[in-house]
Amino acid sequence: MLIGLTGKYCAGKNFIASLLEKRGLPVLDVDKLGYQALESEKETIFTQFGADLKKTDGTLDRSLLGERVFGKPEKLAALEAIVHPAANLLTEKWIASQKGSCVINAALLHRSSVFRKLEKIIIVTAPYLIRFFRAKKRDKLPFKEIARRFKSQKDFTSQYLSSNAEIYRVGNSGFSGMRKLKRRIDMITEGIH
Repeated sequence: MLIGLTGKYCAGKNFIASLLEKRGLPVLDVDKLGYQALESEKETIFTQFGADLKKTDGTLDRSLLGERVFGKPEKLAALEAIVHPAANLLTEKWIASQKGSCVINAALLHRSSVFRKLEKIIIVTAPYLIRFFRAKKRDKLPFKEIARRFKSQKDFTSQYLSSNAEIYRVGNSGFSGMRKLKRRIDMITEGIH
């Protein structure tokens, strides 16, 4: 069974991924895979977005690239056209290497080549203020940048409702609801392996 895992910025999907792994399900973090895809396509990125993105060690300056493309739909689309095919290929190879059920953890799950193959989709949710404080603590971004990221995901859930997969919403409000959260994950994963 192929399971998708997604959620808005700082909803806590990586924590849910760790709970799924503890239940024996292999999890692919597509965001980390995206870094591999960025590195593999860096020469094309340098050509299209500027040679100054190359650090002295030859790697890609992802922070500078982010500043250059985010909030600029045309530039972001151009970058995605370079990176997404490479990330999709790596995702497909990873899935083929798995022996049983597995989980694809991706912020932009609906853009993955495997989206239509998913049998279950877990959407992780958390209240706005909890996500805000998580973002502030983890990423140490200014309020304006956090608000911009939140705004960019305002229509987040609608694209998942169009799939044929079973949809599960999992609230991740923090430690106060941990027992309930774990029971929810147990219910979703019951009989999977």
